[in-house]
Amino acid sequence: MKLINIGFGSLVSAGRLVAVVSPESAPIKRMTQEARERGILIDATYGRKTKAVLVMDNDHLVLSALSPEVIAGRLGDETRDGGEEEP
Repeated sequence: MKLINIGFGSLVSAGRLVAVVSPESAPIKRMTQEARERGILIDATYGRKTKAVLVMDNDHLVLSALSPEVIAGRLGDETRDGGEEEP
């Protein structure tokens, strides 16, 4: 299992990650509010501004203070450093 650092010591499973999106659009804001109401929102910003929303395969949303570009770069680093990718 590959883990991706999303900031401040928080990690998510790369295999369960579906999308990394910016929190600025209205649909993403709606998704975030609905996830908060349903109790499936994980806030990993540690009080900082949300710069990325990670959509997981189990419908959970994870908020991160790192930008989507930084997270994507870390995801790319993990696949290069980890050797073979899982099928």
